[in-house]
Amino acid sequence: MTVSPLIWGITIVGILALLAFDYFFHIRKAHVPHLKEAAIWSSIYVGIAIIFGVLVFAFGVLVFAFGGPDMGKEYFAGYITEKALSVDNLFVFLIIIASFRVPHEDQQKVLLFGIMFSLIVRTGFIFLGAALINSFAWAFYAFGLILLVTAGNLLKPDHGSGEADNFMIRLARKFFHTTDHYDGDKLLTMKNGKKVLTPMLLVMVAIGGTDIMFALDSIPAIFGLTQNVYIVFRATAFSLMGLRQLYFLIDGLLDRLIYLSYGLAAILAFIGAKLILHALHGNNLPFVNGGEPVPSIEISTELSLTVIICVLIVTVVTSLLSKAGKAQTAINNARRHAVNYLDLEYTADPAERERIYNALRKEEQQIEQMEPKYRNKAKDIEKIRAEVAGAHRRHKEYLSR
Repeated sequence: MTVSPLIWGITIVGILALLAFDYFFHIRKAHVPHLKEAAIWSSIYVGIAIIFGVLVFAFGVLVFAFGGPDMGKEYFAGYITEKALSVDNLFVFLIIIASFRVPHEDQQKVLLFGIMFSLIVRTGFIFLGAALINSFAWAFYAFGLILLVTAGNLLKPDHGSGEADNFMIRLARKFFHTTDHYDGDKLLTMKNGKKVLTPMLLVMVAIGGTDIMFALDSIPAIFGLTQNVYIVFRATAFSLMGLRQLYFLIDGLLDRLIYLSYGLAAILAFIGAKLILHALHGNNLPFVNGGEPVPSIEISTELSLTVIICVLIVTVVTSLLSKAGKAQTAINNARRHAVNYLDLEYTADPAERERIYNALRKEEQQIEQMEPKYRNKAKDIEKIRAEVAGAHRRHKEYLSR
């Protein structure tokens, strides 16, 4: 499918316009998005992505010189895969934001930066990946192995425990003056008459660093479903657009998807195997079958799309029905709310303080109704109970003022 420079230009301008709209109408004024706002805009971004896919599927011949149903299927397979990986990325974003104690009303700005940086990094990887595929047939082997290794890493017990204090953060703190205190959403502030970096800038650096690692997983995955650069770019861009709203929409429910990493591991392993089979089919490496193609199964786009959707459905439904998942979600949320409440610097907004405390009480009520074998199974349960008790004491002190 050949896409004209005009279409590329319109696409890039459209994406930049959406990002600008997001910033000036939603993020410029710091606030905590309501559930209704997050739901509406999440639906709008998903709707735009679906409409584009339908246009490619039904009217590809008119819009792109040629395209049609096959290209539409490849787009939807890529979009669904990238969206699922983006949800997994939210786990790490949540950990980083919590580690830096980012005020709730300023988290939108951090997330928008993460989305913009992701888009830039992944665009670079897309064109690099396309160049490798066009020039070197062995790139399919490399991409396949990357996905198989990533699938194995997703099965590790410590997956998603990403540290905010990564290499770039340590460098920043070593060579630049930093402070542990926020100054609104400013990136720089004055301390003892000198300009210093605020945690707001450091958390953006941390998210930027993790974005690079995410790109190493996601781009080979989508190239395993389609090699059309334009479709890869659009699917990747649409999977990132609306991620900020999705974060606030499913905040508190991310921990509920306890089997998501297993589902993603299965999907990435499947795509990795597909890439290697494709590489064998067009093999030209001299040390593999003497440089001759190896007869192998070609996995169709229809089968790929079916496998991806089925695995995600089973993963989500199993996670939501799991009693252990419900208990883990409630306990993790209670701990997060207790820690946030105990942190006096978390927010100066009384309404936000009350919101956090009410959320903590709601989680406690859910935990009390659970069977002991589930609520006592959580890791560090005694420490969590101590943090919750501390939040209650702090709330009594606050009310007595």
